[in-house]
Amino acid sequence: MKYNPKLNMIIDGKEFSYKIFETLKCVSKTWSQREAAKRLGISHSVLNRRIKESEEKFGFRLIETTGAGSGLTENGLKILNTYEKYMKRLEDREKPVICGGYISTGLMEVLAQKYSIDVTIYRTDDQSALELARKDMVDILTLDDPVRAFMYDLDFTPVAYDYLVLVSNNDHSINSLNDLNGKKFLEIPDSSQRLAWNTMDNIKINYEIVKLVNSPYSALKAVQKNPELYTFLNHSFAYGSSILKNDTQHLISLVLCNKENSVLKDFVDFITTDGQKIIEQQGFMRI
Repeated sequence: MKYNPKLNMIIDGKEFSYKIFETLKCVSKTWSQREAAKRLGISHSVLNRRIKESEEKFGFRLIETTGAGSGLTENGLKILNTYEKYMKRLEDREKPVICGGYISTGLMEVLAQKYSIDVTIYRTDDQSALELARKDMVDILTLDDPVRAFMYDLDFTPVAYDYLVLVSNNDHSINSLNDLNGKKFLEIPDSSQRLAWNTMDNIKINYEIVKLVNSPYSALKAVQKNPELYTFLNHSFAYGSSILKNDTQHLISLVLCNKENSVLKDFVDFITTDGQKIIEQQGFMRI
């Protein structure tokens, strides 16, 4: 079946039919109210009334007369652009969208290439990816940290195991957990680093988080430049000390949001079977 959604909008508490937005779009393309009415299959008087009623509800003009004919005012163009942004969210995506944490999407990119599936991949933190998935903008959601899969009771598929390593430009000074006392750390919010912080808190390590960064790439670059800084990164992503390996082993997982796509179903099956060899080659542990 081919679905063709129509979208009404509530703006400042007032509801506007999709018809006025279609009218604005048609006028913007034809530069003529009469031609727009013809293309929309309505009379010029109906189109004119539709515009006037909407302008009264908004309290400003939507369409103005120009030297080239009829065009949208600045407010009319702004409203049409906003409407079309929402409409794009309702359209079928030409390519499946995979969105998730930096570590899991990096792995998914390799797996997609090996499977020869054409996808669009967006890298962000787990929480932001979840928000996009809730808005139905994602076909496969991937999670670097399993905690959110459990928090939101998601129907997730385990993909691989990973663990955190201690990364610094001065790691020879760390021989035991007690050596972490007094050290300065970089934190990546909404990441699996929480496992390291929880472990150090539980054993009363006196450490200090001095800076927040938005990605493992930024964290790695920062500690490489400053020997006084430390951070924890995924073993699959960076080299470092395995001092907290047993305490920070965690799942990398995915959620198939678009369950109607048979190609994506087959791709997920590949990830959990033959794809496990590739996963191991990328520095992860098999499920």
